[in-house]
Amino acid sequence: MNIKSISTLGDLLASNYKSKSIKQELRENLIRSLQKKMNPLDGIIGYDETVIPDLQTAILSRHNIILLGLRGQAKTKIARLLINLLDEYIPIVSGSELNDDPVKPISKFAKDLIAANGMNTPITWLHRSERYSEKLATPDVSVADLIGDTDPIKAASLKLPYADERVIHFGLIPRSHRCIFVMNELPDLQARIQVALFNILQENDIQIRGFKIRLPLDVQFVFTANPEDYTNRGSIVTPLKDRIESQILTHYPKSIADSMKITEQEAKLTADQLQKVIVPDLLKELIEQISFEARGSEYIDPKSGVSARLTISAYENLVSTVERRLILNNISQTVARVTDIYGVIPAITGKVELVYEGEQEGASKVANIVISKSIKSVFENYFPSPEKLKKQSDRNIYQPILNWFSKGNTIDLLLLSTDEEYMNTLRKIPGLDSIVNNEIKTEDEKIKLLMMEFVLHGLAEFSQLSKFKLENGVNFKDMLSSIFTMNKEEDEFGDERF
Repeated sequence: MNIKSISTLGDLLASNYKSKSIKQELRENLIRSLQKKMNPLDGIIGYDETVIPDLQTAILSRHNIILLGLRGQAKTKIARLLINLLDEYIPIVSGSELNDDPVKPISKFAKDLIAANGMNTPITWLHRSERYSEKLATPDVSVADLIGDTDPIKAASLKLPYADERVIHFGLIPRSHRCIFVMNELPDLQARIQVALFNILQENDIQIRGFKIRLPLDVQFVFTANPEDYTNRGSIVTPLKDRIESQILTHYPKSIADSMKITEQEAKLTADQLQKVIVPDLLKELIEQISFEARGSEYIDPKSGVSARLTISAYENLVSTVERRLILNNISQTVARVTDIYGVIPAITGKVELVYEGEQEGASKVANIVISKSIKSVFENYFPSPEKLKKQSDRNIYQPILNWFSKGNTIDLLLLSTDEEYMNTLRKIPGLDSIVNNEIKTEDEKIKLLMMEFVLHGLAEFSQLSKFKLENGVNFKDMLSSIFTMNKEEDEFGDERF
């Protein structure tokens, strides 16, 4: 259909245009996408076998939908991508507030205009990007915001009595006729406001003060809610919940691989950062493991959840930590280090809700604990377990390193050290490079150095070396010697001791 040649109601009827509801529109376009093996929800990762099939079933059933899940589970992103299942353009009566279908007008304005102009009634075309409305439910949202109210200014300017339907100022939902309307955090909406949605969902009625109005509104409703909200901040009133036909449960990524894809897709990095900062896969894996460890931490409230935004922000912070060193050392490119992972602590502390025990420890200390557990969890994916080799001194590949530290040697890995200083510090530890050469198959010297550093962090997390946080880096020393100086170190570093 060449929409440029269709500008009046007569042109539209001559083109064999057939009116259809938005739910039918979504259904037909989804069927076509499935038949062509196309993905209209491109960018939603980790839901291929769970959420997406349920969502497709709901659309095929022409249901209103509620997406139920913890924060950071892509609920709003899914809702916004549904516009890809709409027709590219639809015709509306020109000047209509309610996106009136020229063939099936619902507003008094459109009906009067068609009555006056007949086949010459002007029409315009609405792109699918303009057919999406979204509202965050907050306690101050009113019926007038959502449904509408009488407008005294309109009454005065048009010289109309308040009994005239034309003085009504329509709210967001009537203005979303033939559109997708999303209400985020539905339980936060006051119960009396939720009640106002009953008739719209069931009977297409809207009630505005004393007016008796029946508008056959055609809206695809999508609601989102957090399960925590049902007990903490509010609830969805039962009659409203009963009118939402499909409830779909979302979840966090079930694998590190999916989580990494989400982070790389959503992280906002500059072209400079992408070019100058190299982040090896090990560190990407550590960043994702942090969120997995946080979700299982005894210090963090599981009902609140740990958003995917934590890993996205953490990844951005990691890159910026490396970029800062690059700028201060006046170099053109560098590789992230394991020590740089402590630069992500601000991204963790602001995105987790602590339980009582966590509050007692403090957000920063909890972040350090989560990072330590992440290093320990990932370490055995790359190197043999130090714990298992501990009792086999003749076969313990880590023994030369431990022997060197037991002689009183210590090292400091500083955040702002140059690449050459970093290399020289690591290479002076006997046996460290041979472990990496034997266990890691790579010819990249920078990756080898990263893995050498990772061995030290791993040994510390398995309690075979002692690791202390310095103001500008970390210090590694023998475990036994640190026991004798523990009181001194604790006085000096307090909660910063790992």
